[in-house]
Amino acid sequence: MVTFILLWFGLLLLAIINGSIRDFTYLKILGEHKAHQVSTITLLLLMSLYCYFVFGCWKLSSESEAILVGILWLTLTLAFEFLFGHFVAKHSWEKLLRDYNIFKGRLWILILIWTAILPLVYYLVFEI
Repeated sequence: MVTFILLWFGLLLLAIINGSIRDFTYLKILGEHKAHQVSTITLLLLMSLYCYFVFGCWKLSSESEAILVGILWLTLTLAFEFLFGHFVAKHSWEKLLRDYNIFKGRLWILILIWTAILPLVYYLVFEI
């Protein structure tokens, strides 16, 4: 399980790179709301590609392990999002929670859902 914890840092790195590309390129063109949506979609795709290679090298042994890895990755993502976001980046709780309102076009919740189910999807689809 330690391996999958370490592999989560690859997802974190992808998210940081994806957000940096958004902030330094198309954010000014599209505006914050649309740029958030575009970067959510690109991150979903990047995560999918990353996991294709990860699970090709580090095989999941069972459906239950895939579920456990998804829960672990979701927990790490939420912990990072809220602990780093609030205590290090100094974002308000309100600002952090705003990205979870799908009814206002905020799509971050899709990242969390995909993070949680991605290992299981790859296990079931690719039988990796």
